Amino acid sequence: MSFSGAKNKLLCFLILAALAIPGVAQAEDVPASPHTLTANIGLVSNYVFRGITQTVNKPALQGGIDYAHASGVYAGVWGSNVSWITASGSAGNASLELDTYAGYKGGFAEDFSYDVGLVRYNYPGDYVPPAGYVKADTSEIYGAIGYKWITAKYSYSLGDFLTVPEAKGTSYLEVNASYTLADSGVTLGAHYGKQTYKGAAADALVAGGFDPSYADYKVNVSKDFGGYVLGLAYTNTNAKSGGYYTFNGKDWGKSAVALSLTHAM
Repeated sequence: MSFSGAKNKLLCFLILAALAIPGVAQAEDVPASPHTLTANIGLVSNYVFRGITQTVNKPALQGGIDYAHASGVYAGVWGSNVSWITASGSAGNASLELDTYAGYKGGFAEDFSYDVGLVRYNYPGDYVPPAGYVKADTSEIYGAIGYKWITAKYSYSLGDFLTVPEAKGTSYLEVNASYTLADSGVTLGAHYGKQTYKGAAADALVAGGFDPSYADYKVNVSKDFGGYVLGLAYTNTNAKSGGYYTFNGKDWGKSAVALSLTHAM
């Protein structure tokens, strides 16, 4: 699948989602409906995930559909174009990320919240990973607990992790803060995360002198303009500039600034 092909498929998916949502809202426009269906679409100048660029510092078109039930059960699908798989030496093409997820969330003791679930990162495409690596498809379970505007989340890999084979137990611990200034539409955010690799392949990398584990952080600000949210984020990591994070002379974990525009429907 070509880069333009991935964008076209994602764009068609988002257009269909946008057309579907109003009809669903009308059909469910009754009091006390337990069902909610929403869609979102966005454009970002650089897609950064856990501090690492997924588009080699290029723009991404993104969007998804989410279902939520009043009980706390939810599920969704989200997509974005990516370029890191082929840029890291895979033969063929994989220019689309399509995530599926489901979980349960709720609250307790007034100001506390919780969230548990499963996410599957899918990278469809006809490609062959470099020797010693596997396809990027990854499954994680996660749990989060929040207090007011601060949330801590722990994600745990169930197997192969983003091309690293037999990486069960690879984890990501993060703390996020998001605070909206009253009546301004301005939201301030901060993030710190720690990616820790486990498994034989990761141990071999460490034995060879390269530790793939790293920490990342982000600060961001956004402004809501009547449902259209304009955001600006700065990200950085302490990922070592070698092997797993540097290809073609480019450091994918270096500091980056990204501008985004998103809209929820």
